[in-house]
Amino acid sequence: MNNQYIEDIKRYHPKNEQERVDQKAMIAFIEDHKDALYRENLVAHVTSSAIVVNHTMDKVLFIHHNIYNAWGWVGGHNDGDADLLSVAIKEAKEETGVEHIVPVDRDILMLDIIHVSNHIKHGKYVGDHLHLNVTYLLEASEEELLSHNPSENSDVRWFWIDECLEYVDEERMIPVYQKAFNEIRKRKQK
Repeated sequence: MNNQYIEDIKRYHPKNEQERVDQKAMIAFIEDHKDALYRENLVAHVTSSAIVVNHTMDKVLFIHHNIYNAWGWVGGHNDGDADLLSVAIKEAKEETGVEHIVPVDRDILMLDIIHVSNHIKHGKYVGDHLHLNVTYLLEASEEELLSHNPSENSDVRWFWIDECLEYVDEERMIPVYQKAFNEIRKRKQK
């Protein structure tokens, strides 16, 4: 298996203390668990997410998640795929209906360990577990037709980044999105 993703996580420069702690824990878990890329690991597994922005980076494309009944980013399980960026792009396309989504760059945008509460998915019980989440910054055109994926979400919408958090109902995700938006603002200033 390609272990480049582990090296990418190791090379990532954490933005804050939360990311330093999460990076260390992610690396230790991945090195100790050969099945870390598979959701069959019921304790924790690697996931790939994306913040999708428009060309001017002042809007973000969010979906309304069925499981959480909340607006949020796109992404999903790697299911053995070590190309984390490719998974983030694939998930973004599947969940938004947008055909042309490209990476702003190949760098990891942020790292987060996210607790996932137990729930029912496709009629099956999923227990509490952790997502060892790697996020990328992707770009899409606002002109492309949006369509939701009924098995995953109920809506897809562009939000102004400065107003987006007003629509986020998951309190635990607000600091994650705020961190992403702050990084996007920094990139715009360069």
